[in-house]
Amino acid sequence: MAAPTTPLMPHATAAWLVDNSALTFDQIATFCGLHILEVQAIADDTAQTKLTGRDPVRSGELTQDELDRGAANPDHVLKLSRQPEQSRRTTGPRYTPVSKRQDKPDGILWIIKNHAEITDNQISRLIGTTKTTISAIRDKSHWNYANLAPKDPVTLGLTSQREMDALVSAAAKKAGIDISPDLGKLGEDRAALIEQLQAERTAAAHIAEHGEPVQHGGTALEQGEALFRR
Repeated sequence: MAAPTTPLMPHATAAWLVDNSALTFDQIATFCGLHILEVQAIADDTAQTKLTGRDPVRSGELTQDELDRGAANPDHVLKLSRQPEQSRRTTGPRYTPVSKRQDKPDGILWIIKNHAEITDNQISRLIGTTKTTISAIRDKSHWNYANLAPKDPVTLGLTSQREMDALVSAAAKKAGIDISPDLGKLGEDRAALIEQLQAERTAAAHIAEHGEPVQHGGTALEQGEALFRR
């Protein structure tokens, strides 16, 4: 199996690095395998969903020494630490570290809100919780429901992206739901976001140089290209 070249969760990792490091957007984009405009969008909070940051140092994907070297030298290309392959659970309940158990209700709420096709039994096996807790969150009778915030269980470290994707796919197939259009929509949204950011930055540069906005119809990308032709 080939060694990974980017973090397991690139967008969440980029969000953490933007907020908690002195790295340049170029360094973050290269390390996470993202377009620099995606990193800029995360920094500007223009992305559709506010991401929960994932600490690459804590996850073991980046050493503190490597992070410090990158912060000291903007030309330094960060190196991803090689990770041991995650062991796969076969039978028995999932073990969750004590430090993460308080995050389970937030992860359950996220699944309930975003994937109604996933059953309580499946949630219980995925996260390692009881059906009683899931039912209480569903009917809003959970003792701490008012303070819960839906958060992706993968970001919280309660499960792997591979297991989450497999469960969503299996549950959707059983429920007769076609999820492929949604995946395409995500790609379209990302492309539109990059196009919009590029046009906005080009327009800002034009206004700073000429003192007037450009008058041009068409798409955001066409407007940005028109500025370069002026």
